[in-house]
Amino acid sequence: MIGRRILILQKRSWSSARRCLYPYTSQAPNPNPVVSQLDFSVPASASFLSTGNRSIHFNFPYTVNRCFFSSHALADLPVGGIVDVPLAQTGEGIAECELLKWFVQEGDQIEEFQPICEVQSDKATIEITSRYKGKVAHILYVPGDIVKVGETLLKIFSEEAQVPTLTSDVLENPTLTRDGLNVKPLDSELKTNNIGGVLSTPAVRNLAKQHSVDINDIEGSGKDGRVLKEDVLRCAVQKGIIQAPSASLTSDSGRHFLGGEEDHPHASGEVQWSYEDETVTLRGFQRTMVKSMSMAAKVPHFHYVDEINCDALVELKASFQNNNKDPDVKHTFLPSMIKSLSMALSKYPLMNSCFNDESLEVILKGSHNIGIAMATPYGLVVPNIKNVQSLSILEITKELSRLQQLALDNKLNPADICGGTITLSNIGAIGGKFGSPLLNLPEVSIIAIGRIQKVPQFADDGNIFPASIMTVNIGADHRVLDGATVARFCNEWKQFIEKPELLMLHMK
Repeated sequence: MIGRRILILQKRSWSSARRCLYPYTSQAPNPNPVVSQLDFSVPASASFLSTGNRSIHFNFPYTVNRCFFSSHALADLPVGGIVDVPLAQTGEGIAECELLKWFVQEGDQIEEFQPICEVQSDKATIEITSRYKGKVAHILYVPGDIVKVGETLLKIFSEEAQVPTLTSDVLENPTLTRDGLNVKPLDSELKTNNIGGVLSTPAVRNLAKQHSVDINDIEGSGKDGRVLKEDVLRCAVQKGIIQAPSASLTSDSGRHFLGGEEDHPHASGEVQWSYEDETVTLRGFQRTMVKSMSMAAKVPHFHYVDEINCDALVELKASFQNNNKDPDVKHTFLPSMIKSLSMALSKYPLMNSCFNDESLEVILKGSHNIGIAMATPYGLVVPNIKNVQSLSILEITKELSRLQQLALDNKLNPADICGGTITLSNIGAIGGKFGSPLLNLPEVSIIAIGRIQKVPQFADDGNIFPASIMTVNIGADHRVLDGATVARFCNEWKQFIEKPELLMLHMK
């Protein structure tokens, strides 16, 4: 209390004097962040200079339990601290992301704007970069975890931070010597007390999580008390969560694998196979499919099926490939189908629209952003080719190749996925004649195409001839589209595929 009064007196009466750092005392927790803290091992004392340059000395006959420096000047000192790196907003409407992998480990030195991890949202895969330069102090999540936007991904010791984050040990045991201040460097606190938790790798933390073991209760046997995999397993055995391997079984197995004689020649007949259920958590694009298909199933669908003769398309694709001089370009049937689809959409713009069920409005899209459904190891994803009406078949071929490669590498950007107006699903690339697709909302139509196969056909005179036939199935939102509109649209698209010369004639 005396210290507080003197500090107020200094502020009011000695405002023209030199600023001095004065420790004030308190038994209650300090409500504001502190810059540093000290503990006096001797009776506290302080000296001041008044406006008349007279020295005033105070000596307090008791020991200070907690001390905090309160000075604006000290806040300007370049002290380091622990800073939190949260998961930033990766896109509109994104509430959480799956952590795919870390590019850094605890103890690594990182630079500003250096990629630290890769996350996957409902729409794309994104690299998260660091806003600070410093050392990785603590990683809070392991790959596979779902992280909500705003939650802390990791903690970094950064020398650029103005206000350090201090541990409870430092608050209770700060030091002060007679010669001056002896503040413990925060970097040493990071190594000894490990701010934010025990030292361990994300893999070890994940192992402890699988065995329901609190990693903070485990005494690490590694360097600086780091918890190792063996420490987690030993703790799990002690708590009876898992069973320790039998010593006799280990020795028998050792002799067997080292080439020694097997003590139990009929052991193979006694092996008991266990068939256990496995729970798999859906991640990334699979989680997105659950949400989107659940909503699409509530929309009234109808499907229109037709067959298209692709003899001319087969010849056109062969001609493109024979005259191809770019080894990086591989011509397929799909780019020509996409371009002809865009030509048909120009005549039937209602097929290229989106429906707002709240306002009961249909938005006719000006751009033909045709989405292509792609099956990847990470789930089903639908990137779209922007402004197909303005692209040539060669440009569509190159853009399709780019999107396919990004999808396989799980590197698609949000811009590649958002903004689609109609979806084309090429199930024929895998197999099957046709499918019944569900809408990719808020789009009002989706088209599934089967594989092109040689089948016998009857001519008008009754003769049989082989033809390359492809089956198409158009799924439509019956709130917006009717059967007649979809049938006319399909006929328009069909003639562009069966007669590519008409496509060239109308192409702008």
